[in-house]
Amino acid sequence: MSKGYEYLEHTADVYIKAVGKSLKEAFENAGKATTAVMTDIEKVEPIKSITVEIEAENLEELLYQWLEEIIFRFDADGLLISKFEVREIAEDGSILKGIIKGEEFDPEKHTQQLGVKAVTYHMMEINRNEKVILKFVLDV
Repeated sequence: MSKGYEYLEHTADVYIKAVGKSLKEAFENAGKATTAVMTDIEKVEPIKSITVEIEAENLEELLYQWLEEIIFRFDADGLLISKFEVREIAEDGSILKGIIKGEEFDPEKHTQQLGVKAVTYHMMEINRNEKVILKFVLDV
């Protein structure tokens, strides 16, 4: 798992495990994994920068909202995100502040892999021990 994430077995959707030394790093890796489902993330240049601020009731909702932001940017603006910088994240999951960077989808440059409809709470797990492990399902 050198990328900070891996795909787990699931019958119909995409089940992802993202890992980090901190909550910030785990959330960044979850973002990378989400974009990597849609396209080859290595070909997405961090040209456009967007400031993100998310408020939530808990960590699960914060993870959900974070991943939905990535999916929304693609659905609404045709923007693929490749760089994720979580600058602040509350331990209780009440807030996340960060910057996401990417570029507009170009079919000549970006291979279209799976279309992600949404993130789900189904099978979502957040484990914090010596490292942070996030597990979540993307509805494709």
